Amino acid sequence: MSDQLTRPFTDAVAEAEELIRNAAFIRSEADLDEGYAYLAGRIRASLQMAFDHDLERPVLINSTHQFARQGLDNPDALYWSAYLTEDAEYVVRGRRGTTADLSFQVMGGTYSADSAPESLAAFDDRELDVAPDGSFEWRFGPLPGARTLIVREVYNDWDAEERGSLWIERSDRVGRPATVPTRQRLAKQYEIAGKLLTGSIRTWFAFPQFFQYQEPANTLTVPKPTPGGLASQMSSIGHYELDDDQALVVTVPECVDCAYQSIQIGSDWYASTDYETHQTSLTKAQSAVDPDGVLRYVISAQDPGIANWLETTGHRTGPIMLRWQRLERDLTESDGPTVEVVPFDELPSRLPHYAATRIDPADYRARIAARQRAVARRMLS
Repeated sequence: MSDQLTRPFTDAVAEAEELIRNAAFIRSEADLDEGYAYLAGRIRASLQMAFDHDLERPVLINSTHQFARQGLDNPDALYWSAYLTEDAEYVVRGRRGTTADLSFQVMGGTYSADSAPESLAAFDDRELDVAPDGSFEWRFGPLPGARTLIVREVYNDWDAEERGSLWIERSDRVGRPATVPTRQRLAKQYEIAGKLLTGSIRTWFAFPQFFQYQEPANTLTVPKPTPGGLASQMSSIGHYELDDDQALVVTVPECVDCAYQSIQIGSDWYASTDYETHQTSLTKAQSAVDPDGVLRYVISAQDPGIANWLETTGHRTGPIMLRWQRLERDLTESDGPTVEVVPFDELPSRLPHYAATRIDPADYRARIAARQRAVARRMLS
């Protein structure tokens, strides 16, 4: 009986493993091993999303983190989501932390291999009445087409900022007992988990082809609203392709008209790479700003010995994304990045302030130690 109950999910796990094994971009055993680790995170998240949610008693689920990466997840963000029904009223309550941004988005579905869902509402906490103690409350619904609430809490300074607290209620179900699990309901949840698993893998195989990989390698787009409707964010996207003796120099002005600015590189699984024990992302608070007010980043396999190094961690190719959030104005092309592929050995002559951003190995280890402690302090699992 147990085997039959879980069969839809175990069949989906086998199908998902085949999808991973046959990914077109795998070049080595290391790539495949990374894919299997990615699969473990997808299995974990699909079970969590299928079994932790209840349309009558919604809860904000944290299913994307360092152990379950997806969708080029932002190393600076905590992601929360809750499933909705369009005919109910919801109350979101919380206490604002000190993070750079806190945004909310009501979606008319979920991401798929064919399209992004419709964004029905998107705003950040500047539109809320936040009390002096940081507490807030907002209500929404019934809202035709509403299927998912997504909340993003984003750090600019990993060391100084602290997350707040959040929870959600469905107004007409408060004070009522939960529905007792039945065999039929459990069977449906295993079926849903299986569909979520294979669907998410297919989605994130396809999604970057619509956006990131429409551009030539080693280029970045001008800043524009991020696909998917996140109101408080603009982004620049692209992908790199580098040999070990090459480096990509990304030059972008420091933006003083936003609370958060960052750059990130990822893997061909369209997921973040190890941002805890490697420097694969940087916010403007973590970056060295050159004397001319410009941020210059080096993406390379080898260590250039500078503060703004982004480690490719063995990946010859991968996506790049720059983000700006909580903007006070629209960005223009002049606010965006420029890129140049240079021979690694020529970096000292190609970076105008190379000497000013030099750091020694001990300083770099200290930066990594700070990242580890910050991730441990704020991340959930």
